[in-house]
Amino acid sequence: MSARPDRTPLPRSFFDRPVLTVAPDLLGRTLIRRAEEGRIELRITEVEAYEGEADPGSHAYRGRTKRNASMFGPPGHAYVYFIYGMWFSLNLVCGQTGTASGVLIRAGEVLSGQELARKRRLSARHDRELAKGPARLATALDIDRSLDGADLCAGPGAPLSLLVGVSPPSDLLRCGPRTGVGGDGARHPYRFWLDGDPTVSPYRAHAPRRRST
Repeated sequence: MSARPDRTPLPRSFFDRPVLTVAPDLLGRTLIRRAEEGRIELRITEVEAYEGEADPGSHAYRGRTKRNASMFGPPGHAYVYFIYGMWFSLNLVCGQTGTASGVLIRAGEVLSGQELARKRRLSARHDRELAKGPARLATALDIDRSLDGADLCAGPGAPLSLLVGVSPPSDLLRCGPRTGVGGDGARHPYRFWLDGDPTVSPYRAHAPRRRST
């Protein structure tokens, strides 16, 4: 991006909106991860929206559990979950408290802290692959369940925060079905990305698991 990113922190009111409004508005924003090892800044290039108990693809579709409690708010917090017993994924909670809606951060461009991200992502062949997909992003940013419920609006020094960043040209915004979501949720065009950006992950349709015989 040629424009200089805006360093203004986004207020809680940014997240306190419907999930399908927040999700595309996250593209181009700057996500900051602060840890003892150092700091990484990332430009968000791909996200997916989940509408809570109204969305068959959402973890909250069947109601509140210990695992998904952070999804129910308040807005502006992180929801981090462990998937397939292997990877973590970062979601940003939005909408009114109790709606259980959130946005999965699928991919981004590491703007600063590349050396630290490379140490965590030794298999990445290029910097554009450091956060290309939700598991890679979480690994590069050292995201795990200890950050579940973290407040992105807590102010300076918070482990996660979001800055205004750079608004991308509207003609680059795209939407389509979510990656790997099956059933009724497969029809929802709730994935948003920046067209042509090399950090965006490839789309993969849902593939039902085969049962062993």
